[in-house]
Amino acid sequence: MSEWTDRLDDAAAVAVRALLDRAAAADGVAPVSEQAVLSLTRPGAARHLVAERDGAIVGYANLVAAHGEHPAMAEIGVDPEARGAGIGTELVRAALAAGGAGARVWAHGDRPAARAVATRLGLATARELWQMRRSLATPELPELSIPDGIVLRTYAGPTDDAEILRVNGAAFAWHPEQGGWTESDITDRRAEPWFDPAGLFLAVDAADPDRLLGFHWTKVHLDEDPALGEVYVVGVDPAAQGRGLGRLLTLAGLRYLRGRDLDEVLLYTEADNDAAVRTYTRLGFAPAHIDIAYAAA
Repeated sequence: MSEWTDRLDDAAAVAVRALLDRAAAADGVAPVSEQAVLSLTRPGAARHLVAERDGAIVGYANLVAAHGEHPAMAEIGVDPEARGAGIGTELVRAALAAGGAGARVWAHGDRPAARAVATRLGLATARELWQMRRSLATPELPELSIPDGIVLRTYAGPTDDAEILRVNGAAFAWHPEQGGWTESDITDRRAEPWFDPAGLFLAVDAADPDRLLGFHWTKVHLDEDPALGEVYVVGVDPAAQGRGLGRLLTLAGLRYLRGRDLDEVLLYTEADNDAAVRTYTRLGFAPAHIDIAYAAA
């Protein structure tokens, strides 16, 4: 096993991405998040550890350091053909040790192999993330009714970024991953093939159009067959809570995704975020699968 590094060379980054693609194809769920994949080519965004066998990379660990009140978070991927040899267990052990007190490791999809590693290492559930889904055909989407005093528009370009980051930081100050977004996070996503400014909705106050109240960033997974929509990020300024903006923005995005002739849409939400779960359930979403973050008991 290699040493932790802040930067993978180009060949290693390509090999890791190919490994992650093979794992996703075998498991039906990506072993690491989009944030982890983007960090492969962004120096300093995370630390990386690879496991090698016969000169080939067969395992990968991604570690984001603790910041503020948020513990370190790790994600692990093992090549399907190299499983059963303890590589995943060793990577998880190394990530938790490097992450320090309270460090957590994600098990996307909470597959049996991940639960077995957690049991072997005496880990316990620290966080539960739900993926929820709904058809874009039924139940029928409600009509979009914009309240008086609210202007709903789409992304106008980088001039909107500062306000998006301000609202995102305020809305997700409690969130270990989302709350730490910087300008480079938006820039990276704007460069992705799936980005469409017509799918990024912004709600502003008609009396103060330069101040953002909330936003909904949609995403279309073009690599899925058939293509799949996502309620990517919905953020509402805490100062604007109580005006129904979460539902309004979510619904605007859903109607846009349906207009893209997509059959289904997904989203992620914390299992204990009762308000969000309630809003999404009322809009026809139901849990599809669960991601678990494990930590030392």
